[in-house]
Amino acid sequence: MSDESVISEARPQAVDVASALPPALATPPGAGAVCDDAGARKVGRGAAEGVFTGGSVLVAHASLTARRLGLSPPPRSPEMMDVLELFAFVRPAQFCAPSPTGLALALGLAEPKSAEEQAGCLREAAAVLLRELAQPAYPEREAAYVLAQTLERAGWAWGERASDALRAGGVRQRQHRGSGLDVWTRLAEWEDEAPRGEAGSAPVDSESARIRLDKLLQARGLDETRPSQSDYAAEAAFAFSPRNDEGRPRVLLAEAGTGTGKTLGYLAPASLWAERNQGAAWVSTYTRALQRQIDRESHALWPDPAERKKKAVIRKGRENYLCVLNLQDMVQAAQLGNGDLIGLALAGRWALHSRDGDMTGGDFPGWLPGLFATPAAHAASAGNLVDRRGECVHAACPHYRTCFVEKTIRASRRADLVIANHALVMTQAAFDGARSARGLKQDGETATLKRIVFDEGHHLFDAADSAFSACLSGQEAAELRRWIRGPEGRGRRGRGLEQRLGDLLGDDEAATRALHDAVRAAAALPGEGVTGRIAPASGEVNPIGPIEAFLAASLDQLRARTSDSRSPSGGEFGMECALKPVTDPVAETARAAAQALAAIEAPLLALARHLEDILDDEASELDGSQRSRLEGALRGLDRRARMTLPGWRSMLAALEDGGDQPDPDFVDWLSAETAFGRIHDVALRRHWIDPTVPLEAAVIAPSHGVLVTSATLSDPLQEDPFDLARLRTGSARLIEPPRTLKVDSPFDYAANSRVIVVNDLVKDDPRQTAAAMRELFLAAGGGGLGLFTAIRRLKAVYERLGPDLAKAQIPLYAQHVDPLEVGALVDMFRVEENSCLLGTDAVRDGVDVPGRSLRVLAFDRVPWPRPDLLHKARRERLGGKGYDDALARARISQAFGRLIRRADDRGVFVMLDAAAPTRLFASLPPGAELQRMGLVEAIEAVKSFLD
Repeated sequence: MSDESVISEARPQAVDVASALPPALATPPGAGAVCDDAGARKVGRGAAEGVFTGGSVLVAHASLTARRLGLSPPPRSPEMMDVLELFAFVRPAQFCAPSPTGLALALGLAEPKSAEEQAGCLREAAAVLLRELAQPAYPEREAAYVLAQTLERAGWAWGERASDALRAGGVRQRQHRGSGLDVWTRLAEWEDEAPRGEAGSAPVDSESARIRLDKLLQARGLDETRPSQSDYAAEAAFAFSPRNDEGRPRVLLAEAGTGTGKTLGYLAPASLWAERNQGAAWVSTYTRALQRQIDRESHALWPDPAERKKKAVIRKGRENYLCVLNLQDMVQAAQLGNGDLIGLALAGRWALHSRDGDMTGGDFPGWLPGLFATPAAHAASAGNLVDRRGECVHAACPHYRTCFVEKTIRASRRADLVIANHALVMTQAAFDGARSARGLKQDGETATLKRIVFDEGHHLFDAADSAFSACLSGQEAAELRRWIRGPEGRGRRGRGLEQRLGDLLGDDEAATRALHDAVRAAAALPGEGVTGRIAPASGEVNPIGPIEAFLAASLDQLRARTSDSRSPSGGEFGMECALKPVTDPVAETARAAAQALAAIEAPLLALARHLEDILDDEASELDGSQRSRLEGALRGLDRRARMTLPGWRSMLAALEDGGDQPDPDFVDWLSAETAFGRIHDVALRRHWIDPTVPLEAAVIAPSHGVLVTSATLSDPLQEDPFDLARLRTGSARLIEPPRTLKVDSPFDYAANSRVIVVNDLVKDDPRQTAAAMRELFLAAGGGGLGLFTAIRRLKAVYERLGPDLAKAQIPLYAQHVDPLEVGALVDMFRVEENSCLLGTDAVRDGVDVPGRSLRVLAFDRVPWPRPDLLHKARRERLGGKGYDDALARARISQAFGRLIRRADDRGVFVMLDAAAPTRLFASLPPGAELQRMGLVEAIEAVKSFLD
């Protein structure tokens, strides 16, 4: 009889697997409550701390609970039973906001209001989850049981209870079982298919788009089509009509006010085009939240989940997806005692159930790695488990056939709708353009990018700015060294070029010599700990190598030329100064740095040419795996040897031209970034003054049709409201001018909103700002969003605001303060109707909170663009003070758009900056009238309006 033979069958036990649970502790602001067998009761802070530290206890988010008690985040222990971890085990890859309320809503329980109800909810949620495990019909219970036993041996607080619950439902007993940790052996494999071919040119007419929209709305249970939405869909069809000449795409700039229904409006013609032409229509967004929202809207197109999985694919960069090889490496290290085995096991369980392996904005619970005090290097976080290091070995990876990235790339080639983001579209277009210029084939990941919808189109300029810029910094150069040479510190994971390519080169002596030359030359690049050598907190500067010497000289120039000499790190925004005129040390070290980079670039280029020759000369002999590895290696070499390194050398060469006049198309400057009051990195930067020049050349002009859409594209104070939109999308230079469309919101803003400027506050006093937000949020009974233009002011206001709101039992969350990512904070704000949230730009752009959860929005001051060197150059080129006004006006309009998301929403927008000019509110929708008043009047207005 083998080790795996069945010995007996465990029968369901007639016991309550959720009995004898320990007490539960809830710590909403201003209150604490414990629930045990005697019931729920309020407790003071001292008693709550005693429960938290004195024995077994149920909590929701241990680190956040500790912070509310003024304690350090706790380590994982058998006594600290976080119900969120149990949820992650029982319901992997399912959504849950990380709070008692989030657990209640995810499990279909009554929403807890008071502290006592929240404590009781934690016990109830734990009981529901354990009983779910005990159900005989619980899916894949054998695999869950194997993993639960492994976690029990590892000391998981829920291990014994989870194992007992699974046994109660019936499991097969065996003499020996595996660990259940090897999830990489159970992931589904992708299957290759024949190429789809070039998309056709069948047009989409306006009437067909209207008819398709009607069908989508009916699928959503809506009987009537709003005229504005139907008109929008009809006009959007223009972007899906065939172009007549190369380089003359059909471009439409379409502003659609909030509530228009623009997502279904453009999905109607996009889906029609995809069906008729057997091609993929790409929808590009700026925020992760909108990617998922568009995916949800696609349910109307393909109600069947299996069909939708094939038809609609979400695409992001490689750095967003779980790397299965990294997971295997970290799990095996953790089994030897070097890592968080429990967290990694739960991440692996998620991977088995994930839709697409997306760890940043997908179905991975981003709160999971932060529940306990785990060293960052050992945490099962996205930062450790995704492919951020550019070390993918492609077909040489043992998990290549189960790779989430490869699955997504292949799925996108067959999809009708690809939901991507601006960053991926830009960087891939730049890369494909560089390859095409050399007569090479496109990369293939976005080679079908012919019809594009840029939703959140007001961010297109910023996305292009990021994609088409260059940055030579200590961290970037150290990353290149690691990519070439591999990790050089003890115990570090990773693979250098020799490990990734050595066996592919075979007996090719020239290629092998080029590889060795590149590895040797890369020793001149900065290594780990570069910042500590060029900007030590104490001691002497000790640069190693020509690049570090250049960065150290650059830091000296920065300190000499910046005005804030009181702080060695330059304050909150760090330091920056114009590159020219350069100091003599900078000019001298730049020459040596350029020579070092050239010595790396030459062998990398030679290696790339050898790999191209192998692909060409041995085409008939290479199997699919070898070809894939060679092509993957070439992609990495192309990005670095033909894009990154030449860009760095070009910037350094500009220092040797002998003149002090800057390039008219670029801004070059030196900068130092800070973190926690210390210099984090030093950089030489180059940005286009107008990044729409490469945007138009690489993305817009090669396309066949482009729709740029947003709720905030036009500017009513310009002679032509779309002039700035044309300028900031690159469409102003097109041979065939873009069409424009403006569709107003159907909402009744006059009845459902108020816009107030408080005119009696001193905006530079955080005490007054905190007091104003406190009274406004209290008047609204919570549901407040505070937006800030600086992290320092946000933190100062939070310290003063938190205790006062806590007394009223109003939860307050804050970006850059709470141990949660922005998405999790927004999730908690959304599900807890009376909570409040403080945040900066990421919150302003990523919040979609319909209903009462957001009913008052307070801006601490006018969101003027920060007047750094780059912005000043653009302001001079693109419109002077009017350019500043237009940007601030758009940001105010975007923030206001977060407030009213549905026809029945009611909300108040408050600007706490008395100096806010009236002209900055001109982009608000009709009916949203501006009022100026004192704080006392504003508080009364908020209270009476929302009551």
